[in-house]
Amino acid sequence: MANVTFFGGEQFPLEMHKVRVVQKLNLPPVERRLEAIQEAGNNTFLLKNKDIFLDMLTDSGVNAMSDQQMAAMMVCDDSYAGSATFTRLEDKVREIFGMEFFLPVHQGRAAENILAQTLVTPGSVALMNFHFTTTKAHITRLGGSVEELVIDEGLKTTSSHPFKGNIDLDKLADSIQKTGAANISFLRLEAGTNLIGGQPFSLENCKAACALARKNGIITVMDASLLQDNLHFIKVREAACKDMSIREITRALADQFDIVYFSARKLGFARGGGICIRESAMMERMRELVPMFEGFLTYGGMSVREMEAITVGLDETMDESVIDQGPQFIEFMCKELQARGVPVVTPAGGLGCHLNALEFLDHIDQRQYPAGALGVAVFIAGGIRGMERGTLSEQREPDGTERLASVELLRLALPRRVFTMSQVKYAVDRIAWLHANRRLVGGLRWVEEPSSLRFFFGRLEAIGDWQEKLAAKFREDFEESL
Repeated sequence: MANVTFFGGEQFPLEMHKVRVVQKLNLPPVERRLEAIQEAGNNTFLLKNKDIFLDMLTDSGVNAMSDQQMAAMMVCDDSYAGSATFTRLEDKVREIFGMEFFLPVHQGRAAENILAQTLVTPGSVALMNFHFTTTKAHITRLGGSVEELVIDEGLKTTSSHPFKGNIDLDKLADSIQKTGAANISFLRLEAGTNLIGGQPFSLENCKAACALARKNGIITVMDASLLQDNLHFIKVREAACKDMSIREITRALADQFDIVYFSARKLGFARGGGICIRESAMMERMRELVPMFEGFLTYGGMSVREMEAITVGLDETMDESVIDQGPQFIEFMCKELQARGVPVVTPAGGLGCHLNALEFLDHIDQRQYPAGALGVAVFIAGGIRGMERGTLSEQREPDGTERLASVELLRLALPRRVFTMSQVKYAVDRIAWLHANRRLVGGLRWVEEPSSLRFFFGRLEAIGDWQEKLAAKFREDFEESL
């Protein structure tokens, strides 16, 4: 653990890298931040980068690449077919995951599409610890459905459970019996459950769940996009794994599954993705879809430069001193916010710091999207862009009624090797100020609501003039320092 204690007793994680390339940031005044979020329809996805100071929307495709990755990009082979670059990536994936077959795709949701096209049929059910937005959309688009079987502790925002992403084994057994194995498209375990705070599952739970699926002839799938955080948590939280290397834990996990897919925009510090497959018959079912939707079998929609970077990035992911950086910075941010009375998801998970919007804004009805409103308010308060992970990220029921999310979170992602400690402390300060003035924040309502994946490009408006009042309060409190 790369923690350092300085004089005065303050302890915080130490960056195990040095900055060699920088990108200029801009911190617009609060008046411009208010204008920008309103122009964006109160949707942080629609903000322009020039108006953002700290972009904590996601870690997808925005992690900093290492000098070794940048160097590797210069030796790529850009042949359309038979590229040596692809062979290097394929060999690295086989080495790490131990699966014979690898199909390249341009990112994680492309893998989800191919998986769904191959395995989902109308009326079938996909069992999982928890869904992800695009995963569920691909399944329901084809007439399937999703059943979430995460342990009850997983939906408690405040907890001490080390593996809140575990699947409930009793619920899994009951669901298999009730649904019938023939009607189950696959069992999917997400390594680092995105929508409930980046919470991990344990190796022990994974083995038990997959054994039960195999016993019933059910295909097992791991979404490994957030695997690096899950690996870190298994290493430090699961007693039986403390003496295992990251590579050994990775192989022990992969050995449980028929299919492992990932977004390299998260796993591998670059932009791309892939599907690892154990059996040739399954590979052949999926292979035809790659040139149809992605590109040829030796690039799958990725540039060869990205593939070289992913190959090195996967190796870096096997380095404990690399992958522990994200979780340590997230834990630090969560603890600093907790010390100031700000409600966050505990224990700190992967991907980012998650604010509990239902508690932060307990005066806002859930049908007025408190997590979305909190995202707007955090941007006004500090130029910080987060991502709503609550009811806005759900899909409406078939009859048009609102499906209320199990949790209402604002995710503040910490991309790897991107932010400095002073920037994290700035975010903590502005969020703490907002918490002290939280009663000024109001709800949101739809102006333009897409029928699917509405959180990506829908537009909303504030209910009342709370945004103007919040901006005025910020100006008043910070006038001397502006």
